Amino acid sequence: MSAGFVDFHRIDWSTAWFSPFAERGKRWQRVALEHPDDYLGELRRDARASAQTTGRGAPLTFIAQAELPAGTAYEAHIAATGGVPTRENLHDFFNALVWFSYPRVKAVLNARQARAIARDGIGGARGAERDALTLFDENAVVFVACDPALSRALVEFDWRRLFVTERAAWGRRCLVRPFGHALLEKLINPYKACTGHAWIVEAPPEFFDWSATRQTTWLDETVAATLAAAPLTSRLFAPLPVLGIPGWWPANRDSAFYDDERVFRRGRRVGAAELRTPLR
Repeated sequence: MSAGFVDFHRIDWSTAWFSPFAERGKRWQRVALEHPDDYLGELRRDARASAQTTGRGAPLTFIAQAELPAGTAYEAHIAATGGVPTRENLHDFFNALVWFSYPRVKAVLNARQARAIARDGIGGARGAERDALTLFDENAVVFVACDPALSRALVEFDWRRLFVTERAAWGRRCLVRPFGHALLEKLINPYKACTGHAWIVEAPPEFFDWSATRQTTWLDETVAATLAAAPLTSRLFAPLPVLGIPGWWPANRDSAFYDDERVFRRGRRVGAAELRTPLR
């Protein structure tokens, strides 16, 4: 068995961050551990059944990392051929799972990356746009709220309001969905300072009464539409220590959990003109 597949034993599907991916993820995990030679085949079968596409409309599939031609940019290859180079490790496992959960968002990210590479090449610095796209792809969480005051608390680092005073709002007026596959990989070994980059989405109040499947579909469509057109910089994200999210970590039931300013740092207050919510 691949050394990378051994790590698949460590996934705890009961956690708040892995549970949204559990239905498909458990099956892939079982194949990786019991029939590792068929792992890529399992991903490919799911891709064919889904009829999903990548950034330029090529049918989604998964290829071994060794099949990526030397000197070819990863994102450009995916856009041109549909083939996502995939290693036998947790990082690429979570990346593939996100392709199936948020196919429109992943396709838009891929399309924009491919366009930026075609325009600027792959040498030297990536630039602000590609940095923001990579940040979203690797480390984003989607913060969904129907109450602008909660979004403001996040942007202003008002952790007491967001996590203590407004604790009852979680699941009713705000929630977080994990997205970045590097962040998911880090959460195999959770630590207090683990921080995601929150992309803020305004949702209608009824969003919180929908099924999880309907919520995911709405987020995939809505975030993809915004990402397709929005100028992107890292300033559009708000840092969010994810183990502070109510329901994500048992220790945060004690409000003293948030007293650690090494993690829950103080931030400057922002004016109304600076508070950015990418969706309205």
